[in-house]
Amino acid sequence: MTTACAPGKVILFGEHAVVYGRPAIAAPVTQVRACALVEDAPRRQGVFIRAEDLQVNHYLGVPITDEHPAYPLESTVRHTLARLGIEAIPDLTLTVSSTVPVARGLGSGAAVATAIVRALAQHFGHALTPDEISELVYQTEILHHGTPSGIDNTVIAFGRPVWFVKDQPIEILRVGQPLWLVIGDTGIISPTKLAVADVRQGWQQEAERYEALFNRIGAVAGRARKAIEGGDTATLGRLLNENQQLLEAIGVSSPELESLVDAARQAGAMGAKLCGAGRGGNMIALVRPESAQPIADAVRAVGATNVIVTHVAATDAQFGHTRGEGPPLDAPGTLTC
Repeated sequence: MTTACAPGKVILFGEHAVVYGRPAIAAPVTQVRACALVEDAPRRQGVFIRAEDLQVNHYLGVPITDEHPAYPLESTVRHTLARLGIEAIPDLTLTVSSTVPVARGLGSGAAVATAIVRALAQHFGHALTPDEISELVYQTEILHHGTPSGIDNTVIAFGRPVWFVKDQPIEILRVGQPLWLVIGDTGIISPTKLAVADVRQGWQQEAERYEALFNRIGAVAGRARKAIEGGDTATLGRLLNENQQLLEAIGVSSPELESLVDAARQAGAMGAKLCGAGRGGNMIALVRPESAQPIADAVRAVGATNVIVTHVAATDAQFGHTRGEGPPLDAPGTLTC
């Protein structure tokens, strides 16, 4: 048997604008993850996919609609087997599990697909690069999101903070000082595909206004990169707040998100904003390590259904190792509920 896992992710800056070619910054969240277990099965079984979290028990090839929860899982398996050059359907049982909340902006679909790709590749003795994994997972992201930017599959496949611009080479981001984050879940399901489609409709109707907003979001991401690399967390907090204002102007915030954002700021967060598609899902707050728990308690007190305290570790150099206190990015962390 072979097991592989993948983390969740947060977009720190640039969501929605990234779909239109502006830069974005994202980081992995190792406190939540998806795992895939591949086991050899009896002859002539074919591929059996089991995902209890999604209530899926499915044999590869059994007719399903593209709305069925097994559809993206089957598509990921088929794309991966084709990339590995495996033409005949093997006899395997694929068991998928995930603690990444669905439709909450934490990259659930990309994490599951990444775990499946890694597990299948390792099971058949293939070493796929992060670029190759990301490319395969992007095919699944299209099923989930319609017109994805590609940032989710990238940050999850690489497992490092990234500076992402669509159709440009990936840059692993240097982190000057650890970034401590409180992530609060509104408990509201918000499919990315719907929010992205609504923003596209707004852009089509008011192209000049939306382009100006996207430009401002891209500029915020550029300043945030300098702050992250320079370890300037005070500036970074102010930029999170500015990014939130721009996302509100685009129309992807919600009263529930803004309640969590306000609670985090009032409890001492340096900055806070929604994370991901918006309209629900999660908000993120940049905090000092000593204030993380009080801020988490404050966010929970105003209605967060789940709270994660996590951090992005400092790195010595581009493509370098993590340094400073705390676990490396590929180590498990602590989940606070």
